Amino acid sequence: MTPRILVAGVGNIFLADDAFGPEVIRALAHRPLPPGVRVRDYGIRGLDLAYDLLAGCATAVLVDAAPRGHRPGTLSLIEAEPPDGTVAPEAHGMDPAKVLALARHLGDEPLPRVLVLACEPGVLPAGDDLLGGLSAPVREAVGRAVDALHTLVPALLDDPAGSLPPLGRPVESGTPHPAALPATAPGGTQNR
Repeated sequence: MTPRILVAGVGNIFLADDAFGPEVIRALAHRPLPPGVRVRDYGIRGLDLAYDLLAGCATAVLVDAAPRGHRPGTLSLIEAEPPDGTVAPEAHGMDPAKVLALARHLGDEPLPRVLVLACEPGVLPAGDDLLGGLSAPVREAVGRAVDALHTLVPALLDDPAGSLPPLGRPVESGTPHPAALPATAPGGTQNR
């Protein structure tokens, strides 16, 4: 049976805070999500994620580090807009917009609803530098992200197209803007 929700950790474990998504997936091993949810660490395997987005789930939640201009460790929940043809698909890499464009290119069926649980990074290496381990604020955000998923996922199982539940005390907030992928526009559904 196809899982109704896909929770996908994305990021490179060798690039400091970019490892946020995989670390959240690892933490979920100790606090599993309910049945009907597939939890997987995709790392930097964008092609695998693109194909899994076409496998029939109703909703996908991408867990990723994404610079959005907030304090490091701030969580944001963003509803991704479907690709509109302006982003070129790319089979290698893990840019969420390009993965969605690739999935749209590969399949004829509509994409699932895609949400991004993003964490503001504090440390991302420049160039070809490798740096393992999360910064302190991002490490602290891992547990809050697991809590957020335990709030979000049951609501999505009840109503995949429904409004998003509040995920906790806002740390930063602002006027809601149209949903966008983390790298394309500031604003989003919620920050905490």
